[in-house]
Amino acid sequence: MKKFVLLSALLICPLVFSAEEIQPATVPQNVMFEDCTKLFAVNKEKLFYLTLASLSANRFLIDEVQTYNGYVIFSVNKNKYLATIAGVDNSNSILKITPCNNVYNFPPGIVTNTFKYIDLNLNADIKS
Repeated sequence: MKKFVLLSALLICPLVFSAEEIQPATVPQNVMFEDCTKLFAVNKEKLFYLTLASLSANRFLIDEVQTYNGYVIFSVNKNKYLATIAGVDNSNSILKITPCNNVYNFPPGIVTNTFKYIDLNLNADIKS
């Protein structure tokens, strides 16, 4: 009886879940521009350092850092992305991550993993 239930489950599961529903975060997908921007409750300087730490933790290759203008250019799988940090006021900042070639068909994990890392370390102290 257990073998019949297991065999039935193995045969029915592929029919229930289509291939479109089960896609890893590394598969390129169309990403909405609104999903590439997020507001954080920290000042611009701290968000800049958290962004650098997040890109490094995700093992993205950092190509260029511009501290005065608040942007970072980084590469993932031979594609370049621009992370722009802008201050809204003294306690809020915005991070925007966009592809440098303006083709929004890329793995959404690039943006979501960066935002998640920053969210997890938002209250951490910055140490030199």
